Amino acid sequence: MTATDPKTDDKTIVREYFNATGFDRWRRIYGDGEVNKVQLDIRLGHQKTVDTVLGWLEADGNLPELTLCDAGCGVGSLSIPLATAGARVFASDISEKMVNEAQERAQAALGQTSNPTFAVQDLEALEGKYHTVICLDVLIHYPQDKAAEMISHLSSLAESRLILSFAPKTLAYTLLKKIGDFFPGPSKATRAYLHPEAKIVKILEANGWKLERNAMNKTQFYFSRLLEVRRS
Repeated sequence: MTATDPKTDDKTIVREYFNATGFDRWRRIYGDGEVNKVQLDIRLGHQKTVDTVLGWLEADGNLPELTLCDAGCGVGSLSIPLATAGARVFASDISEKMVNEAQERAQAALGQTSNPTFAVQDLEALEGKYHTVICLDVLIHYPQDKAAEMISHLSSLAESRLILSFAPKTLAYTLLKKIGDFFPGPSKATRAYLHPEAKIVKILEANGWKLERNAMNKTQFYFSRLLEVRRS
């Protein structure tokens, strides 16, 4: 079975990919070691998204007062700086290897600490209530119907704010995806889904959200539309 086997559901594909070849690839991309030009480009793009979210939250001036859920935390690129800034962070990822790596990085950065709290969970299994729920670069693994279900579930966890990113479906990005430039090593990657922004906004509004901030972060091989919504 390959990662792109059409008979395999997306959740299984994502879990297996990020616990195998995907883990090694993305750990390098999200690290600071030597990578190839494409991986470096993606690293810079992803960091722009992380920095944008950090900038928004820091500008509000109340991070130490907040409880945050980092859904799909990867190796902790966002969770660790949020905890460093004083927020109480619960972080989860479907990949056990990613969570283990995040825990090691948190310990190296913060020492022995219970913040962030990390767990191996898929998005649908998340429970609890948080002031803010953040989900970055995860929607790309969900087709439209599953994305709507996932957004609704994340909305049920967020008391005041939801921040998420997605790869927008435009003609240019659709063509890039079709010619294989969307991610390096497409035969080894998960399925990649683009989403029309209007549909994502409609889903958010149906869940009681109102758009507050937005940004577009892109490099040659990375593109991510970022939305912050609050209760309407």
